[in-house]
Amino acid sequence: MARTGFARLTEAVRHYPVVATTVLVAVIGFVLWLFGLGEVDRWLFSAFALVVAGLEAVEMVKQLRRGVFGIDVLAIIAIVSTVLVGEYVASLIIALMISGGKALEDYAQGRAKRELDALLTREPREAHLMTSDSIVRDIPAGEVRIGDRILIRPAEVVPVDGRLLSPSAGFDESSLTGESMPVQRSSGDPVLSGSINGQSAATIEATARAADSQFQSIIALVKQASESRAPVVRLADRYAVPFTVVSLVIGVAAWLISGDPLRFAEVIVLATPCPLLLAAPVAFMGGMSRAARHGIVVKGGSVLETLARVRTAVFDKTGTLTHGAPTIVRILPEHPFGEDELLALVASAESYSSHVLAGSVVRAAEQKKLNLTGVDDVVELAAQGITGLAGGRRVAVGSLAFVSGLCTGAAPTLIEGGELAIYAAVDGGFAGSIVASDPVRDNAKKTIAALTQLGVNDLMMLTGDALLTAQHVAQAVGITSVHAECLPVDKVTAVAALTQRPVMMVGDGVNDAPVLAAADVGIAMGAKGATAASESADAVILLDDISAAARAVQIGQDTVRIALQSIWLGIGLSIGLMVVASFGLIPATVGAAVQEVVDLATILNALRAIRPREKQVLAVASAVQQPVAQ
Repeated sequence: MARTGFARLTEAVRHYPVVATTVLVAVIGFVLWLFGLGEVDRWLFSAFALVVAGLEAVEMVKQLRRGVFGIDVLAIIAIVSTVLVGEYVASLIIALMISGGKALEDYAQGRAKRELDALLTREPREAHLMTSDSIVRDIPAGEVRIGDRILIRPAEVVPVDGRLLSPSAGFDESSLTGESMPVQRSSGDPVLSGSINGQSAATIEATARAADSQFQSIIALVKQASESRAPVVRLADRYAVPFTVVSLVIGVAAWLISGDPLRFAEVIVLATPCPLLLAAPVAFMGGMSRAARHGIVVKGGSVLETLARVRTAVFDKTGTLTHGAPTIVRILPEHPFGEDELLALVASAESYSSHVLAGSVVRAAEQKKLNLTGVDDVVELAAQGITGLAGGRRVAVGSLAFVSGLCTGAAPTLIEGGELAIYAAVDGGFAGSIVASDPVRDNAKKTIAALTQLGVNDLMMLTGDALLTAQHVAQAVGITSVHAECLPVDKVTAVAALTQRPVMMVGDGVNDAPVLAAADVGIAMGAKGATAASESADAVILLDDISAAARAVQIGQDTVRIALQSIWLGIGLSIGLMVVASFGLIPATVGAAVQEVVDLATILNALRAIRPREKQVLAVASAVQQPVAQ
């Protein structure tokens, strides 16, 4: 235990040498004072404080060269002024405060980004490979291949995405999706990499390599979020110049009116900038950590700042406002095709497609035990359709407009609200249509209402589906502005034309990647592993829950509000104390100690961004949680 404590102390000294040296100088000064060598103290403390001021000055010049004006100048002036008027103890306290600021910031940010760090530290490194003779061999997770059988022991982290081979198993997916309760999986169900196995050993079949698994994509997002430079520095710098000017005016006025230069030092000691430099960054990191706890990975502090100001929200339909798992309800073949023949041809082509409807068609064909044909010369046009040669026959599947351009006789299919039709052509002739239904998410309407209460008043749906289907879904959730039958470029154009900004776009799938990137802030529904959408988005929702979009806006608003509160708290307390000090009521040494209390108060306030009280509007919107779909 002693060795552990000493190791921690050694590590702290190595990371914060100026802090350690400041403490050492203080201890030496105390010993010298005990021996009656106070004059040596004066020279020791003053010289060391000036060295710290010099280091800060060098850093300030570097920032000025980058075009950033901070408020470090106040700390430098405070040290120099206290040294000149003989308040050498105050100068040492200021030096400790400045050098200790980095350590305090590291501690506070470590507390603030706990949830982000929890994801990073759980990255699986090893897998238990089961060979053909049932021997278990440990290999690095990166060496797992698709089709390998992997043993997951109790309480172990799943190393790769897989399919459960055991009859049943329970997995803790809380760090991935925010779902607090263990998720029960049955044989054949997908298992997320990064989830934690329950109390019984389980066996899975790898469906992806470690590098391509869901958890690795989350790790990449979290690393990007952790390394991003939050806008809090810019936020604090907005107040740097006026705060510096006001502080200097109060100090100079106190000096001129009293005729005592000591008054200037006493005022400036209370103007040291730690509240502005530390509190706001801590608030933004806390907001990012809070978002991660709710299953939302935000890729940077600037995203939170934009989310706080969102005025327009745009939604994709399929997989976003709806479940994205359509079921086939009718097959309407044209002569001479039968239902099974049409379904088999369409499913053969759709097996090569990335569209969400493709999986539904293929599953329907598999349930009927139809034989699918290999397809050659496959060409897919995003949000339009796919063509290919299936068994020597030219098959085209997609929207009515797409199929009509490739055949004769295509006609719209009568559909009911909430339904959508897939059209097919074979060898240049219209072959029929397949009607699917994709139900609206249970909490989609409440989410739209929650966004309205949060000040997001302009709401729009952009979809490639037919107008009738889009209008039905929009009416069900409370959206009045609908753009249907959109190509990806149409979606980008529509978002660019919006005037009430910033614009938040929520979508999933490859087709939404361009518009997610074009919006002021793009949010991807990433629970189903939409890699392209996740990479182009600014935030990724790991839960299959649309209410997280409203929660992301709320977290952004809370974070910016708390960051600004922290800044104004620091400014208000500092200016109030400076006014008191201008009358000679706060000695410089006392003022330096009081300023440390101001620092602590503002940082503690900033840490509120981690766990503020949740608004009732969001509790209602997220009351209906959907299970994570893969």
